[in-house]
Amino acid sequence: MSEYIHKSHNVTVLMYHIVLPAKYRRVIFDDKVDEVLKDVCLDIENRYQIKFLEIGTDKDHVHFLVQSVPTYSLTKIVTMIKSISAREVFRRCPKVKKLLWGGEMWSDGYYAGSVGKHGNEDMIGKYVKGQGCTYQKLYSNYQLSLF
Repeated sequence: MSEYIHKSHNVTVLMYHIVLPAKYRRVIFDDKVDEVLKDVCLDIENRYQIKFLEIGTDKDHVHFLVQSVPTYSLTKIVTMIKSISAREVFRRCPKVKKLLWGGEMWSDGYYAGSVGKHGNEDMIGKYVKGQGCTYQKLYSNYQLSLF
């Protein structure tokens, strides 16, 4: 269950749904690897300001529901999870390293999405629209090209 994280100048509830596929989409997750991955994630919780709310494995990828603080970027969270978990899984489950001959456990890519505690995008949009006397739309679905 997510909880409010209270710091000296802010209160946050930042949650992310992260999906990490195994390298080459190999089927590497079995009961032993799942248990090691869970232990590693709990160790990460103890060392860093990251909380794993849910972990779900399929045969070739893992879903994480993670809560963290604003000082960690999403990229840093993903990098932390990938590097620490790969090192420990390879150390504790040598058979996984044999299946993945390149020395990498995770694919280069990942999926990440933000998760709201108090509602979806439409609900929050209606709440913001209802604030104050007048409402002025500051942004629409206009796509701005950065390059």
